[in-house]
Amino acid sequence: MANLAETMLDCAIVGGGIGGLTAAIYLARFRRNVAILDGADSRARWIPRSRNHPAFPGGVTGDELLSRLREQLAGYGAQPIQDRVETVVREEDGAFRLTRASGAITRARTLVLATGVSDIEPPIADAFEAVKAGLVRHCPICDAYEMIDKSLAVIGRGTHCLGEALFLRSYTPHIVALTNGVKLACGADGHARMEAAGIRLVETPVSDIRRDVDESGVVLTLEDGERIRVDALYSAMGMRPHSELARDLGIPLADDGRIPADPHQRTAADGVWAVGDVVTGLNQLGVAMAQGEIAATDVHNRLRRAEGRAS
Repeated sequence: MANLAETMLDCAIVGGGIGGLTAAIYLARFRRNVAILDGADSRARWIPRSRNHPAFPGGVTGDELLSRLREQLAGYGAQPIQDRVETVVREEDGAFRLTRASGAITRARTLVLATGVSDIEPPIADAFEAVKAGLVRHCPICDAYEMIDKSLAVIGRGTHCLGEALFLRSYTPHIVALTNGVKLACGADGHARMEAAGIRLVETPVSDIRRDVDESGVVLTLEDGERIRVDALYSAMGMRPHSELARDLGIPLADDGRIPADPHQRTAADGVWAVGDVVTGLNQLGVAMAQGEIAATDVHNRLRRAEGRAS
């Protein structure tokens, strides 16, 4: 793969996170000529330690999991190319032409989008370090078990804030929901459910969020001067899907901006698959891996049919 501009690849994978790396490993094992183009901003890098990922009883950090996947991929003679894809167009022959930030061109017969999402962080200094320290969290499905009987705050708006607070209530009774000055738009029923669960609702604007002096928790200061200290802050502020390339290819996006895909991870555009958090559905490491496996196998079988080696 020394000169990707002159080589027609079997597949180009955009995104070097969990889903993209898994797809690359499978395609490499299928002996496919594949390139994985990585902008080096995988959401997995923010994971301090996942304890709900199967086969890691002591948990695994996002960096460790990414490193293991890259090492496995290198064993098949491939490695991610650190370069951001700026544009993708379909050429007259049906192949995809990818222009990278470096100006280099990559051409491929098929395309897998593993472009991920970015979480919208609460306004706290050094958000990356706060997340890595486990003080700011985004996934109660991933780590609510570790928060049993802890004091927690959820910051967000509308039904997402309500849903996350109620989900966490199964693990601890010490929950405050903050809307940062916006009325919680969840109707009388939502307010009643929150009150019945014993969740405190705070609609006063938050003027400051910072780590506690001993960095064992988070302190939120409200505009009226009240200070609320919690062991961890859950952000229910949503996420930004990186689905611009899909949109440019004419793929209709879901209401939340993510990419719909069928059970084979095929998108609405012929020859384009999508995997990982950028796809509608459950954002979990195991799900991204499974989607990468499914997509890679379907890509390989499509290419086999085109080559006359499959029925």
